[in-house]
Amino acid sequence: MTRFKVFLFIILSFSPWLLAEDLSIPAPSTFQVIPATAEHIQQLKQGGYVIYMRHGLTDARFPDLIPIDLDDVESQRPLSDAGIKLLDQVGKHVTKLKLPYKVVISSPFFRAQESAFRVFGEPIEVDVDLRYTAAMPDLEKQPAVVRTLEWISKPVADPGYNRVVVAHGPNIAELMDYLPPENTLVFFKPLGDQGFSYFASIEPSHWPKLLKELNFE
Repeated sequence: MTRFKVFLFIILSFSPWLLAEDLSIPAPSTFQVIPATAEHIQQLKQGGYVIYMRHGLTDARFPDLIPIDLDDVESQRPLSDAGIKLLDQVGKHVTKLKLPYKVVISSPFFRAQESAFRVFGEPIEVDVDLRYTAAMPDLEKQPAVVRTLEWISKPVADPGYNRVVVAHGPNIAELMDYLPPENTLVFFKPLGDQGFSYFASIEPSHWPKLLKELNFE
């Protein structure tokens, strides 16, 4: 057996996901990110939208322990120093936008709760079912996917206010062809039984242009 065949045999043996019919590489995402504009912000000020934020940058040197202990901060991947600094900056930007909301719904992971506090402040309501899905088998992740869908699809009950949810990027990637970068704000129009409509995003690189457009330089 040649070296190439041996290498291919090893890869196929230990990587079941490569066993597609033609071993083709998945096509790149065709999703088009819509950077938020001043017009989007004015619409958000009317309320009725969902503001979903992926938590801040984390320190990959300290991965989540499996199984995760939601009550033990030491068992969870923490925010990095750079992530905390950027969150505080984003928090100042968000304050300038003056988006109306009453409460922040957070994933139970500490990195999400701290991100929620630094950007949106209190009160924060922790939803234990709004967990990080990437490290879960498909069957176990379904409750978290369903809860994420519920929070971005259910109409906002309080007229004139938005719903704020702070959780994880993979949760959104389970529902649409978009993995928002850390520190990204994603805006949705909840459509009830019909699901949701993607509205716009503020990824970290979008802030300078948006702030300039809003005369907040």
